[in-house]
Amino acid sequence: MNWVGFALMTVAFWGLYGVFLHKGSMKMADPDFGRYKAFLVVGIAYFLVAVLAPLILLKVSGANLKFTGEGFKWSLIAGTVGAIGALGVLLAFGKGGPPAAVMSIIFAGAPVVNAVVALKLHPPAGGMAAIRWQFFLGIALAALGGFLVTKFKDPKPLPVQSESK
Repeated sequence: MNWVGFALMTVAFWGLYGVFLHKGSMKMADPDFGRYKAFLVVGIAYFLVAVLAPLILLKVSGANLKFTGEGFKWSLIAGTVGAIGALGVLLAFGKGGPPAAVMSIIFAGAPVVNAVVALKLHPPAGGMAAIRWQFFLGIALAALGGFLVTKFKDPKPLPVQSESK
């Protein structure tokens, strides 16, 4: 599978993430702490998938476990911001945010943040003038898409934390 296939795989799995995370926190049947319990279980899943699996793959392929300081630092920062983002998803659900709206805001807003930060960390050779207008249009359309999905989501409110079923 090429990089586009893996990117689409990520779209599918992350597209499911918010809906399943909301369902898991509701099924904890704990109005006060269900979202934190769900986040703890997400951490266990991350441990299984993001710690054990790479260790096994590195071991099987004969790689060493030596890390550069900068590579370790930036990877740790990436994991930290990812985990804080996952916590933000749960806190939004805990305040009654519907998964469709919450995840639409996140998935429309994240590419905008990514584009701005990537430009700052890796500016184009010709400066900002080298960036084509379609790039900026794409950022505007992403923001507009997130707004439209959020504004016109299902009007039926969701329960704030617990489900009786």
